[in-house]
Amino acid sequence: MKLPTARAQALGMHLVLILVTGLLASRLLVANPVPSTPAPVSPASAAVAEPATPWGGDYFPNTLLTDQDGRQVHFFDDLIKGKVVVINFIFTSCSDSCPLETARLRQVQKLLGDRVGKDIFFYSISIDPLSDTPAVLKAYAQRFQVGPGWQFLTGEFADVTELRQKLGLFIEGVDNGRTKDHNLSLIVGNQQTGRWMKASPFENPWILADQLANTLHNWKQPSVGESYANAPEIRPPSNGEELFRTRCASCHSLGPMDGQGIGMRSIGPDLVGVTRQRDPAWLNRWIREPDRMLAEKDPIATALFERFDKIPMPNLRLDERSVQSIIEFLQAETDRQQPLLTPLTVGAEEPQHQQAIAVPDKARVQ
Repeated sequence: MKLPTARAQALGMHLVLILVTGLLASRLLVANPVPSTPAPVSPASAAVAEPATPWGGDYFPNTLLTDQDGRQVHFFDDLIKGKVVVINFIFTSCSDSCPLETARLRQVQKLLGDRVGKDIFFYSISIDPLSDTPAVLKAYAQRFQVGPGWQFLTGEFADVTELRQKLGLFIEGVDNGRTKDHNLSLIVGNQQTGRWMKASPFENPWILADQLANTLHNWKQPSVGESYANAPEIRPPSNGEELFRTRCASCHSLGPMDGQGIGMRSIGPDLVGVTRQRDPAWLNRWIREPDRMLAEKDPIATALFERFDKIPMPNLRLDERSVQSIIEFLQAETDRQQPLLTPLTVGAEEPQHQQAIAVPDKARVQ
């Protein structure tokens, strides 16, 4: 075999160097493209360039529903497309958590003010369409003093079940159609951005309002606020207070300074003094099983039901210890706000311009 000459070897090396140089240059151009004057981008083009959410019209069914005023709407096109929404599922004859859910959302609506119906929308969908006609839903909304921007809806049972499944609010074995037990979660979300989250009806109304008004609208922007170093020290609540704030405060206040500004003082009675007005055994049972006491036509329970727009006291399945914790908190708060005057000592002059809180007469306590 003939060996290559020195000239041929040099030429080969030269060609290899040219090839390597060209390869490196091409990679450099790809990594650092030559700058050019960019073409102007219109807002419409920018919107098209945004990645589409996977939770669009190809995911959500466009279910036909009817609201409390008899108007027909489609779930995706009319209710959630491009909107920030809160959705829950109820039935108006519910004696468990539905009244609490509705009352809690009414607090949130009050905090959000006129933004509800403009850039935030509330939807309560019945899981009992045979009973919850538009007229029944409208009466239910009126009892809870619901404002504009909140629709109560009904539809075909199978369609509503499909919606619950798509929203992640259907639990196999619980939401099985044989009973009216159902998932207690709310769902809040921004359909345009694809951000959805579950929330509890026991959540603080200010937190829910903040999620709807801020987090779901400005989720790409960092929160701007005061330093936590300037935050006041928070007194840890007792178990009874925590239960009251999460279970009872949707409908009840405790004194004139409690619940101001959220418009829910008329859903149920103020509870300061209730431990002095009611027999302890009656009060304990009323908190544990109000539905049974109403079914038995207990006179006090029936009178309260009629007085407060026939909104039933919900049975929250509280155990004996939890109920007692709530009663102890109510008693402590009553004693703090309405302290009983100590009896006058013998020979002491009666103080002027003071008024004692009278203990109810035994004959009047029921």
